[in-house]
Amino acid sequence: MPGRIAIVTDSTAHLSPHVVAERGIEIVPLQVIVDGQPHDEGDDVGPVAIAEALRSHATVTTSRPSPRTFLDVYESVSVRGATSVVSVHLSGSLSGTADSARLAARDAPIPVHVVDSRSLGMGLGFAVLTAAEAAERGLTADEVAAAAAERARRSSAYFYVDTLEHLRRGGRVGAASAVVGTALAIKPLLLLRDGWIELLEKVRTTSRAVARLEDLAVDRATSGVDQSSRVDVAVHHLDHADRANDLARRLAERLPGVGDVVVSEVGAVIGAHVGPGLIAVVVSPR
Repeated sequence: MPGRIAIVTDSTAHLSPHVVAERGIEIVPLQVIVDGQPHDEGDDVGPVAIAEALRSHATVTTSRPSPRTFLDVYESVSVRGATSVVSVHLSGSLSGTADSARLAARDAPIPVHVVDSRSLGMGLGFAVLTAAEAAERGLTADEVAAAAAERARRSSAYFYVDTLEHLRRGGRVGAASAVVGTALAIKPLLLLRDGWIELLEKVRTTSRAVARLEDLAVDRATSGVDQSSRVDVAVHHLDHADRANDLARRLAERLPGVGDVVVSEVGAVIGAHVGPGLIAVVVSPR
């Protein structure tokens, strides 16, 4: 295990199985509950099933991992030779996952450094990859945790949803809750600011919303960023692969220094709160 520091995150990071295996990252799943039946994210309920459940008006909720689940992982990596853990998780303003990790850390057999990324999706995923790279370079656990937190702080996430209704039901719409009544009739653009979801703009059509997402991402990737540093970009979607791939292609054309733009469908947990039609862009300077 590189640096003898184990890197742990949760299933909302949406890292590919290949990257997870290559980096030796441990994934702790959140749960999605469909009509009272709990499922681990990534197990038997994926994004397609969750989109269908939401369209059929099934009752869909989510749940954080238990402290016991985290403790099992921390004990397992200790047995396999880790001497410390850096555990990086989605925004504590949106989920109690980081709190569960902190509770488990108290009983872990090795030191555990819990990082609340204040982000999610690849905003979290890029921070986790930074942690893994820092551990491989031989940094201390404190330094690895600090590197992950700084990478997450630099990341920006913008997203479009067909409706704010799913976010409203889950209580995760943040400051935008005050305008739900009017925003439900238009196409809302949102951003993640310090871990909270906030309304950014109201747009009249889906095509204008996606075009505005593109411009926001390009502006963020080219403004106030040291041009000698690399910027990573990811596009997320739920049940809109064609739209996401088209957006990723345009971003790659307008940001030639970025390289590949990661495209991934969000999992069941994020999907449960945003609903079908989500398009999101994460911009993450290194």
